[in-house]
Amino acid sequence: MNRGSSPALPAMLTDLEKLVRCESFSADHAAVARSAEAVGALGARLLGTGPEWIVVEGVTHLRWVFGAPRVLLLGHHDTVWPVGSIEERPWSVSGGTARGPGVLDMKAGLVQMFHALALLPSPDGVCVLVNGDEEVGSPTSRELVEEAAAECAAAFVLEASADGEGALKTARKGTSRYEVVVHGRAAHAGQEPDKGVNAAVEAAHQVRALVGIGAAVDVAGAAHPVLGTPTVTPTLLTAGSTRNTVPAQARVSVDVRVPTAAAQERVDALMHALTPRHPGARLEILGGPERPPMEPASSARLFALAGSLAAELGQEPPRAAAVGGASDGNWTAAAGCPTLDGLGAVGGGAHAATEHVDIARMVPRTLLLARLVTRTRG
Repeated sequence: MNRGSSPALPAMLTDLEKLVRCESFSADHAAVARSAEAVGALGARLLGTGPEWIVVEGVTHLRWVFGAPRVLLLGHHDTVWPVGSIEERPWSVSGGTARGPGVLDMKAGLVQMFHALALLPSPDGVCVLVNGDEEVGSPTSRELVEEAAAECAAAFVLEASADGEGALKTARKGTSRYEVVVHGRAAHAGQEPDKGVNAAVEAAHQVRALVGIGAAVDVAGAAHPVLGTPTVTPTLLTAGSTRNTVPAQARVSVDVRVPTAAAQERVDALMHALTPRHPGARLEILGGPERPPMEPASSARLFALAGSLAAELGQEPPRAAAVGGASDGNWTAAAGCPTLDGLGAVGGGAHAATEHVDIARMVPRTLLLARLVTRTRG
């Protein structure tokens, strides 16, 4: 452990390089396990003890618990980048910017988190949870997140800030995911197309109906003054098997973002009320609500505290941002734990080739997190 008044940026960058070079694509469980070893070693060095390893369905999560936790520090070590991406987008530091796959989302946040805790006289009263499947919806770690949040008075999520200026994420839309499966009937496209039921054509009708669901929920008063309106967006569309066959099946993936729990329930009801236009077609609706919304009330007190602590540190007061993307902060807020998100790195380009971190902001963000933990753990 390296207790002190301020972390050293060169040491933080050395740690960040190690994590970025250890790739951790969510779908590659072996890579995630290797990443967990790197994250666990970093945490052990800075916290003075190793983590509890939790492997669920092949996915490796890490947890540290110090005393009776009052504060949850939450992060993830998986990324959206397939193994080998480091060769195409290598780690680099130039002009005050660090680059590399996963550098912003969210390996720099992990480095800041561990270095913040290393500044404290003791990590007592803190639970640290770093999961390995956040980028795919936290299917194997959701229960771990909810259990930890239920015991704590505050959750700080080390996801990246909302924009290049370091805005904290005080509200997030909830998410639902669906797949509309259209069952038709195959037939020879040249000789007897009339004997088939074209699933592709039916899917086109359903796409129009899906767009109408978003408008209908909006008109029904589901808009939120901060988070805005619900969105229902058809994304992936597939149909057919060969070029000369009337498609017997089509699939439409649907991404839903909602500002309130009521809007999420309304969209779900309308999704299951979809009906086929062609009498010979049949619809199957798969999926449903995933992460609930993180509404502004869950972060209000902690955001105000962050503002006052930033002033104590001589930092500019942080701005608040409501975002459409979800995180594990949605789970902690829904569990009734006050939650402040976006406390990780400042930068931009998450999930894109332009992903980067403003390294000059790493130490100030680390100091702010350390002060937040001190004030909230009692």
